Amino acid sequence: MDFFLLSSLVLLAVTAIMVTISKHIGLGSILGLLIAGIIVGPHTPGPIVTSEVENLRHFTEFGVVLLLFVIGLEMQPSKLWSMRKEVFGLGSLQVIASGIVLGLYMNFFVDRFSVAMLLGFTLALSSTAFVMQLLQEKGEVASEHGKSAFAILLLQDLAVVPLLATLPWLAQSQENTQSSWIESIVMVISMVALLIVFGRYIIPKALDKVAKQRNKDAFLLLTLLSVVLSAYLMDHAGLSMALGAFLMGMFLSTSRYSYQIESSLEPFKGILMSLFFIAVGMSIDFKAIMNDPLVFSEHVVMILVLKAVVIFGLMLAFGASKSNAIRLAFLLNQSGEFGFVLFGAAKALGIIDDQLFVVGIGVISISMLVTPVLYNFGCKLAHKLTNASPFSYLHADEESEQKVVIAGYGNTGKVIAKMLKNSSIPFMVFDVNPTEVAIGRNEGLPVFFGDITDLKLLNTIKLEQASMIIVSIDHSLNAIKVVKHIKEYYPHIKILARALDIKAMDKLLLAGANWVIAETLESSIRTGAEALSLMGSSPEEIHTLLEALRKNEYELIREMTKG
Repeated sequence: MDFFLLSSLVLLAVTAIMVTISKHIGLGSILGLLIAGIIVGPHTPGPIVTSEVENLRHFTEFGVVLLLFVIGLEMQPSKLWSMRKEVFGLGSLQVIASGIVLGLYMNFFVDRFSVAMLLGFTLALSSTAFVMQLLQEKGEVASEHGKSAFAILLLQDLAVVPLLATLPWLAQSQENTQSSWIESIVMVISMVALLIVFGRYIIPKALDKVAKQRNKDAFLLLTLLSVVLSAYLMDHAGLSMALGAFLMGMFLSTSRYSYQIESSLEPFKGILMSLFFIAVGMSIDFKAIMNDPLVFSEHVVMILVLKAVVIFGLMLAFGASKSNAIRLAFLLNQSGEFGFVLFGAAKALGIIDDQLFVVGIGVISISMLVTPVLYNFGCKLAHKLTNASPFSYLHADEESEQKVVIAGYGNTGKVIAKMLKNSSIPFMVFDVNPTEVAIGRNEGLPVFFGDITDLKLLNTIKLEQASMIIVSIDHSLNAIKVVKHIKEYYPHIKILARALDIKAMDKLLLAGANWVIAETLESSIRTGAEALSLMGSSPEEIHTLLEALRKNEYELIREMTKG
């Protein structure tokens, strides 16, 4: 136990320091995790946390399974269809062209052509996490080249799935009989059929049950069960665990629970992915890499150059300006984190040997390391070109629209949602009552199951893109909690809320709401106004009285009700 605590202390301390330094100098957290793994790994003279790097990496690969599951949750069929030209046009051509070019290059260094092509397509994938973080830090996500980069990265994330699926087939012996192939195909079909049954019918029904019970622990455990079950079924069929997780995520992507599922899994995915990158860093053997430093350097330079040339040419072919083509070429010419997964799986299956694995991991790491410098150079070069480009794949998008989030789908929430729909204003509604959510979904409204008081859910739904949130929650304490969270973490968002009485209204205003209406007060005022009208009071007198009652947040009513 003492050794475990000491190892944990060293690992956390080194990781925290390196991630902080790496993000501070603009290299991103992933490289910080890789460097931390190098420092505490068995191939450097620093403190050694563990020598069982292979076992650690296998354990943390479940983080990649969770990552593919989350990607599946975000890859709704309708979303893919609306972006088909961007993703399957530019994105697929980038993967195919870069994969073939790099595969032909790698064919000079490996014996089997199929392995060379696998390496080429693996190195053709860029780092989604690394690139998007770099764009966010520079505020260029919504730029023309930022949008194009997102479209390409989206296809690359999808391309990981078939690449993972091919690994077990490449590892099979050439002496397999025809009957074994038939048995494998039957097994795959059977496992996929089971996955469809669980993903489309059994898991959603079970989620309905636990959601009605308001059982958060059971909801989380059931979500984890769906991931593990899908991974087991595909692994049992001889395919990739990540493939099963991706398919399960796709099946659940249209569920009203999709956002809550993603927010529930986010902490587990983050921790395991961090450990995965640390384990990869531990695997980098610089002594083996430096056995032939010239060849290793040649690999890094050739991969960066070949990918940049392919991306630059494709961007020009698709009508981009030279400046945007240059930016994207220097932004996406590195290899990405999925290469760690693919190389690790290929090594475990005996497709590549230890030396090739070490070199491959090193090439990916170094290519990511130099990306910020290369991208800065590419931006400076692009600034010298003044040709404006009309090129845009993600059309003036939904992210630039004024979005509204409604918390609570009770009577008030229903009315507001229908008003927004009739006014063609984009909105989303969240409620923890699965019955109310089902009613909204049946009416064709964007109503989702989710606890709006959960900060992880707010991050998952990208609340920062909203311009307004309407808090229509019956429970006053939860409403106050929501207002406090939003005011603290998203101060630019306008907060409208309703309260049952004047005390709750005061608390919501104090928490940071921009505007609050007290339902009991308004109903009393409207009832009183109707009574005065029936008794013969003039409309002018009634209007003057109502203005006086509502002035300064019902100050007159406060004085009247003090006793």
